[in-house]
Amino acid sequence: VSGFESSANFVEEQEKGVFPKTLRNMWAIVSVINPLMAVFALALFTIPVLQSDEYQNTLLIEMGEQVGGQGLAIVVALDAFLVLSGAVLTSFVGVTGLIERMTLDRIMPPFFLKRNKRGSSYRIIIMFFLLSASVLLITEGNVKLLAGVYTISFLSVMALFGIGNILLKIRRNKLPRPERASWFAVLIAISAVIVALIGNILMPPKDGLPSNLSVFLYYFIPSILFIIMMLNRTVLLKLLLKIIDAIFNPVQRYFKRLDRRILRNINKINSQEFVFFTKGDDIATLNKVMLYIKKNEHTRKLKIVIVKNDQVKVPEKLKEEIEFLDKEYPEIKIEFVVEEGNFSPELINSFSEKWDIPINFMFIGSPGDKFPYKIEELGGVRLII
Repeated sequence: VSGFESSANFVEEQEKGVFPKTLRNMWAIVSVINPLMAVFALALFTIPVLQSDEYQNTLLIEMGEQVGGQGLAIVVALDAFLVLSGAVLTSFVGVTGLIERMTLDRIMPPFFLKRNKRGSSYRIIIMFFLLSASVLLITEGNVKLLAGVYTISFLSVMALFGIGNILLKIRRNKLPRPERASWFAVLIAISAVIVALIGNILMPPKDGLPSNLSVFLYYFIPSILFIIMMLNRTVLLKLLLKIIDAIFNPVQRYFKRLDRRILRNINKINSQEFVFFTKGDDIATLNKVMLYIKKNEHTRKLKIVIVKNDQVKVPEKLKEEIEFLDKEYPEIKIEFVVEEGNFSPELINSFSEKWDIPINFMFIGSPGDKFPYKIEELGGVRLII
């Protein structure tokens, strides 16, 4: 664990002049410890032993046991556990900061900015944990394959550091910065990283396991595609709108016409006017008429008609009661009509022609014993009470 790959996560939080010292210290430590470990391993074991699966998975522990016995092996194992635990914690911290920064830059969806009560971006942490666990499942816990995937990721980040340095030299050459690397140093570093990257990619996979590159691409390609989609989401959404319009516009026009036709039919049905002939019924009876019409008939218009003569007078409160019902049933327009004459089939026919309302849309209440006509003689007038 060198720390080079995560240095970009803490460079902005360091005091001026500290970061170059950090890089120098990491470089010095890696330059000394890594070669010495390789030399010690070659001094202690033969190459065939070093290439065996057991020694590749726990090489430092085997070296400690060979030199200092079981006690030193346990110390090395505990130290490795603590160091790798710190690396895991650092990775979670680094990924959280990276995804938050990308989200604030609108490269990732705002879904990841949700925090819990303690201020942790738990969605990022859960996502990273699931991705890490999935890598472990895909590689079946094979340390060599895991190391190969990590190496590709690590070397890719190192190469991007060098490429970023070149872009700064070309496009932001006058940008003030505390440290500058020469072209020669940058090109040598990138070349060395690329050689190591190619060597790691060309390593043959173990029997029954995928190659380092294939596992890396399982995650790299979807991630890049997702980021490209996010960066071009407005273009993609506009394209989606055009596709939807091209597919559904003809159908939409058809359904709009169908919708208008249906609405016209509904309005036509509801525009049919009904007639109720009253003898001066009280408001309770008229309310029953309204309830029946509202429940059973499709209409927005109703004429309440009273035919007055010497025997039938218009009650004084009838008009007020009808106006009250008109307010209580706003969905039905009630018109109060007073006609003179004698209620008869001929009068009903004349009203039907005058108002253009079929007789079967006219109602009366139940007639009394003295009613001079039979119901069937009225030409189809209906009883509702």
